[in-house]
Amino acid sequence: MKFLLESLKDLDAQLRKHSGRLYMFKGNPTNVFRRLWEELGIKKICFEQDCEPIWSERDKSVVEMCSELGIECVEKVSHTLWDPKLVIRTNGGIPPLTYQMFMHTTSVIGPPPRPCSDIDFTRVHFGVLPLYLCQELKVISDSPTPEDFGLEKEEGNKLVIWVGGETRALKHLESRVQTEQEALASRILQANQTQPNLLSAPTSQSAALRFGCLSIRRFYWTLRDLFNEMYEDMPSLSQSVTSQLIWREYFYTMSVDNPYYAEMERNPICLKINWLPRTDPTHQKKLDSWKNGMTGYPFIDAVMRQLRTEGWVHHVARNAVACFLTRGDLWISWEDGLEHFLKYLLDADWSVCAGNWMYVSSSAFEQLFDCTFCICPVSFGRRFDPYGEYVKRYVNEVRKLPVEYIYEPWTASIEVQEQAGCVIGRDYPERIVDHNLVSRENSTRMESIRKELLTGMPHCCPTNTEELMKFMWLPPDLHKHISKTVVDECQ
Repeated sequence: MKFLLESLKDLDAQLRKHSGRLYMFKGNPTNVFRRLWEELGIKKICFEQDCEPIWSERDKSVVEMCSELGIECVEKVSHTLWDPKLVIRTNGGIPPLTYQMFMHTTSVIGPPPRPCSDIDFTRVHFGVLPLYLCQELKVISDSPTPEDFGLEKEEGNKLVIWVGGETRALKHLESRVQTEQEALASRILQANQTQPNLLSAPTSQSAALRFGCLSIRRFYWTLRDLFNEMYEDMPSLSQSVTSQLIWREYFYTMSVDNPYYAEMERNPICLKINWLPRTDPTHQKKLDSWKNGMTGYPFIDAVMRQLRTEGWVHHVARNAVACFLTRGDLWISWEDGLEHFLKYLLDADWSVCAGNWMYVSSSAFEQLFDCTFCICPVSFGRRFDPYGEYVKRYVNEVRKLPVEYIYEPWTASIEVQEQAGCVIGRDYPERIVDHNLVSRENSTRMESIRKELLTGMPHCCPTNTEELMKFMWLPPDLHKHISKTVVDECQ
């Protein structure tokens, strides 16, 4: 909410430079628009298409009101590169079930439109709402806070890493382009994926994209044009630099007309896995330990603590904690993880976030995915951060441990633990589960579930293993950090 309000404040500041302002209303949209029509005779309402089905009733009611009152209604596609509904129509009326099918369908449609030019404000005349109407419609103050909407601050330190607004987003875009340019000059594609740095200043634009602070088309074409400029002789590879944006499009398209996309039972594309029941006496303890970063696995705990304090974590880290919660270790439904991510992640689009959770938990992309793969909570983090600097930043309890014990402090002798002030069970929790044991059990479960449920189900799935590894942010040399069979441990 804070990021959203900062974004609105930034928009208001830009409008005021041109003698305008942003009016924010609190209430039912149709009631507000109807009242504005009665008082001001508004003739046209423009808004951005929201393709997520959870908002369809709201937008439908506005369209119907406009039709009733004779107001011109303009709905534009700008939150996505392509119109998801057009993608589905082009694919014969059904969503493309694989990423490769999606790429083929969009190639038939053609490249996404380029961004529009900046507004010429010299041709814009801003109106002013009468004071009585502002009071009647409860226009929100110039600088609202989350508390104004009934959202109280949680206890604990909140680090301000991200600031909302187009002004800041465009500055970040400049930095991101420079980073990409340096990587491409070294012939590195997707440096943030192949060489993720968990400690560096974040370069992600996902929060800005979610809240409309940055045009998805501007971001897409900036990256594509940069690649084509530097590698004119390799146009076929230009899609690689924007593949994460295409995954975003894919998940949006998969959610269209599926209001149950973010749940398991009524979701037609989701496997009905018998996750640990919420009535199980261990369920809440396991879930709370994961949410609060108290699992006893320092890498997992570091990620979860960063999430709560900063509102963002790298996608490498997201995949690790999602796998740990679900099929890797705790065997808890991805729905619980999604709920937590939607609460704390700044960039948590409903469609994209739910899609990622279904993918990583093997709930909706299972036809090819060898569900016995799992991420090791010890060696996975060590691969990206061998000296444990990331872990020590967020898990203060293990800071003084020798580096060889940072990721598995339970292996240190009691003397070493005492000296470091990190006695397991006293200063830092015992492991909530034994990964080597539960990962074997869970991989056997997943194999059994796949055999029972997969046959005959229309299912979205990866196109091939290479695509799967890229989605999970696993470069080839990381294969040894995942377990492929019940016997081959995640070590």
